Amino acid sequence: MAQVHAKPKGRVLIIAGSDSGGGAGIQADIKTVTALGGYAMTAITAITVQNTLGVTGVHAAPTEIVKAQIEAVVGDLGADVWKLGMLGSADHVRTVLDAWYAVGDGAPVVLDPVMIAKGGASLLAGDAVEVIRDQLLPIAAIVTPNAPEAEALTGVEVRDLDGQINAAEILVEQLGAFSALVKGGHVEGEIIRDVLLTREGYRVFEGPRIETRATHGTGCTLASAIAAHMAQGSVIEPAVEKAREYLLEAIRHAPGLGQGHQPLGHGWPCKLA
Repeated sequence: MAQVHAKPKGRVLIIAGSDSGGGAGIQADIKTVTALGGYAMTAITAITVQNTLGVTGVHAAPTEIVKAQIEAVVGDLGADVWKLGMLGSADHVRTVLDAWYAVGDGAPVVLDPVMIAKGGASLLAGDAVEVIRDQLLPIAAIVTPNAPEAEALTGVEVRDLDGQINAAEILVEQLGAFSALVKGGHVEGEIIRDVLLTREGYRVFEGPRIETRATHGTGCTLASAIAAHMAQGSVIEPAVEKAREYLLEAIRHAPGLGQGHQPLGHGWPCKLA
């Protein structure tokens, strides 16, 4: 499986749920890809009712509509990278998987296995975890779980750096992902470490924990930034490095909106232009 197409055009197909508050999900994905110079297309898997205080409702899109969205945009516009976020149910996971095999043309998949919203609401059915682990991970160019998601996918504890490394090894060497970025935001400590495992080996990114309420959509944003860079020709490790830099600045440029987990400042590069 190729990591990038021969002549990338920056086209990212985002398959995820909508966040009415604009901080995560499809909205964060579009903002991120656009800010980084890519072109964002979408297939919406669910409509959520949410704001910075939490999720109060989820309405899943029919699988045939998800499939039709994918076919419509890929058939006309094409896609250099597929970015997968909130899929919701096992049927939705299978629908996306079938569509990738049918019309994906080998496009790299950036898989953000969204399971729980920042406020604690469940965004993935229990039976979908097994389908993601057994069928979706083997086609992923990179999977980007946080610690709880890595635990759910691998069955091992992810409470420290050793746990992150262990989970990354299982995701790549046993479950078949081409690479894995096991994030450390949920791991206690003043230093946050993200562990990247590729076929070339490990890299540990680290930096001081930023004390902020602007944490809504960080996972969506990071995965979409990786996808945007890959869609424009970057291979995985440089894409992750640049995506992390973008995310940290988006946190620092957060607009301070909302009473709960606040959104990021996705448009910060435009302010520097």
